[in-house]
Amino acid sequence: MSAKIQWSVFTKAWKTPLPEMGKFLKGLGFDGLELTVRPKYQVEQDKIETDLPKAAKLLGDLGLKIFSIAVWKIDEPAIAACAASGVPIIRLCEATSFKESYLAQEKKIQERYDSLVPLLKKYKVKIGLQNHCDDFVPNMFGVLRLIQKYDPAQIAAVWDPCHCALNGEDPEIAADIIWDRLCMVNLKNSFWKQTNGPEAVVSQWQYHWTTGRRGKAPWNRVMAELNKRNYDGVVCLSAEYTDEPNVDTYIADDIAFAKSLV
Repeated sequence: MSAKIQWSVFTKAWKTPLPEMGKFLKGLGFDGLELTVRPKYQVEQDKIETDLPKAAKLLGDLGLKIFSIAVWKIDEPAIAACAASGVPIIRLCEATSFKESYLAQEKKIQERYDSLVPLLKKYKVKIGLQNHCDDFVPNMFGVLRLIQKYDPAQIAAVWDPCHCALNGEDPEIAADIIWDRLCMVNLKNSFWKQTNGPEAVVSQWQYHWTTGRRGKAPWNRVMAELNKRNYDGVVCLSAEYTDEPNVDTYIADDIAFAKSLV
């Protein structure tokens, strides 16, 4: 196994106390995590300046690094808290609306980024923009259009091959598009599931979030790209499953499977 990749996990699935969660994730072989900063989680937005450094210290004592956080609002307190805690990346997805021009929405997003760049420079923290299916910036072409005018030290890309797969973008193409702006890779998996009869007049579909071995995103091809390009960054497993009660079993299998592909 390559020593270059650092293995992380998104903690949205766990609201247990930090020591308990940290020991569990460390036992599975993770190097660190992406901490969920939301209401009713271990760190909440309104207490981020005091609680994020405490969480970083506690997890650090367990041998885990907070590689990134997921927070709903990016402002100076959040950026400053990341700097004080040694957290380099704030990951986000950009929602869009089908009721408004996509290009007009791109402009608004960039105007918001323009206002954040001075703070990101000041605190040496970066935004990691992730692609997402449905009414979000959907693929790595969309991510590149939004961030290509910025220094990757402030605004970079998070590649999610599962959402690429759901939107029809192959991993070899996605990696090539975004490689020089990449700051993190997300791994999860999903497939389309038809919710009405096979001969329905109009088919209806929904996502089924599954394990790495079973979905539409080819983890073997994703990891082959990372290997070929000598990737030396963070790979974050999203721990997102439709069968939520079995998350502990599935994430244990997913981290073992992902490591086997390096």
